[in-house]
Amino acid sequence: MKTLKYLAPVAAVALAIGGAFVLNSRAAQDAGGDGALGGQLRERVKEKLNLSPDQLAKIKSDLKAEKENITSLLTRLHDTRAQLRAAIHKADATEASVRDAAAKVSTVEADLAVERLKLYGKISPILTADQRAKLADFEAGIDQFIERVISRIDSKLSE
Repeated sequence: MKTLKYLAPVAAVALAIGGAFVLNSRAAQDAGGDGALGGQLRERVKEKLNLSPDQLAKIKSDLKAEKENITSLLTRLHDTRAQLRAAIHKADATEASVRDAAAKVSTVEADLAVERLKLYGKISPILTADQRAKLADFEAGIDQFIERVISRIDSKLSE
């Protein structure tokens, strides 16, 4: 029963962290259509930031230009995370084998961070100062949510 008590907060952290990647991958793969998650994310961002049609067109163009890079990086991230999971579950797993698999995930995450930097450099100038502030507030809200989840896990594990 105690295992179930800890499973929910751990799953929440995994979902929160992985959720961003899932939404980004759906949005990247569904750049023109109305996929459930990608479409919802686009609509929410469009509404919250009050993006103009011109801004949307420019952002969409920038994302399409990087589509292959984004898709490739997200595929690599998924593959390396699956390999890490497999390394952890192996009967003969060692600290060295898990660290090696984790280092591969880290390398892909660094590549993805650089891609995010490039995209931010292209998209940020399209936004107004007010829209950039709203985006920063949104990101701060995500950080606060993750901090609350971590705090809940800490308190649950302290029981």
